[in-house]
Amino acid sequence: MNGAGTGRTPGGLLVVGDVVTDVVARHHGPLAPATDTMAEIRTVPGGAGANAACWAAHSGYTDVRLLARAGQDSAAWHNLWLRRSGVRPLLVPDTDAPTATVIALVDAVTAERTFLTDSGAVNRMSPGDWSPALLDGITHLHLSGYLLFADSSRQLALRASESARRAGATVSLDPASAGFLAGLGARRFLTLTEGMDILLPNADEARLLTGLSEPADAAMELSRQFPLVAVTLGSAGALVAAAGKIIATVRAPTVDAVDSTGAGDAFTGGFLAAHLMGASSREAAEAGCRAAAVAVGVVGGRPPVVGGGATDDE
Repeated sequence: MNGAGTGRTPGGLLVVGDVVTDVVARHHGPLAPATDTMAEIRTVPGGAGANAACWAAHSGYTDVRLLARAGQDSAAWHNLWLRRSGVRPLLVPDTDAPTATVIALVDAVTAERTFLTDSGAVNRMSPGDWSPALLDGITHLHLSGYLLFADSSRQLALRASESARRAGATVSLDPASAGFLAGLGARRFLTLTEGMDILLPNADEARLLTGLSEPADAAMELSRQFPLVAVTLGSAGALVAAAGKIIATVRAPTVDAVDSTGAGDAFTGGFLAAHLMGASSREAAEAGCRAAAVAVGVVGGRPPVVGGGATDDE
């Protein structure tokens, strides 16, 4: 998808969120307590915000930037990976906390995953990391929902959203985690995100936010607060709602899943890239589903990078 023929020249996309070191362990059998379980283990760059930024660039968006905080020991490595993916990194090095780390336990048969999360430097993002100058050339701000789950980073997210609206930029948010969202509470989340333009939850998050069991009902209810809501349905695809109605339902491509880590981030990046370049809601959802289909076919949450991988000492 590109901007040709849409009649729109998109401005910059600024993602504010998390950069994470992912340790992905694909195990081929049940986890064996108190002993060894054979697995394929890889260390790769990740993070919901960083992943979404990389997928937006992979989907054809030409000006994608990422504001995040990383441990000083690995900031250069993460900078390198972001640049290779076409993202302009705006990483704040943290001398007192390591880069966030996630251990992803992936069932090699079902591709489903379980996360163990050390938020590290992510939770240390603060309003001091923000400047309205970061919005120069930006027409859309995307926030990772992980920012809402700690006091300091929550204040950063709210300040960035307020600055974006004052500057005339639109704002989107991915709720990020049903588990963390349950801890924050649906009512508080909806209060914090009032005034944002696009919400990108998965089905579990949409259910949690509304108390409605059917994703379509939840999407329609959420679209009474958010002008545009896109709910991902896993292998079933996605649906889009606006003004209390479902306006698009799309199927996901059929693929052999290897690792579902980052599929939602891929949808977010693909959807936003297409939407911001003038695609219809259906076309944007289709672009998001195509990106997610690529994502589940690779280990980790990022798009494939042409030219091979990076090493720790680069």
